[in-house]
Amino acid sequence: RHTRFRNVTGVQTCALPICLNYENVAPIAAIPNVRELNIGHFLIGEAIFVGLKDAIREMRRLMDAARGQAA
Repeated sequence: RHTRFRNVTGVQTCALPICLNYENVAPIAAIPNVRELNIGHFLIGEAIFVGLKDAIREMRRLMDAARGQAA
């Protein structure tokens, strides 16, 4: 719904206020008008187990794959 509203109004930036994680980020990242993802809390929590660098790297890989970009 948010993205459809943005398309009609011509606003290019869209941020979704939902908590994303490795399991649910791909379908949201694939939405063309979504430019900002709320991933901070998840990444910090995941970093406790795998380290911040690896947590960010994996999230970036998943987001890039969902958008059809090379990681």
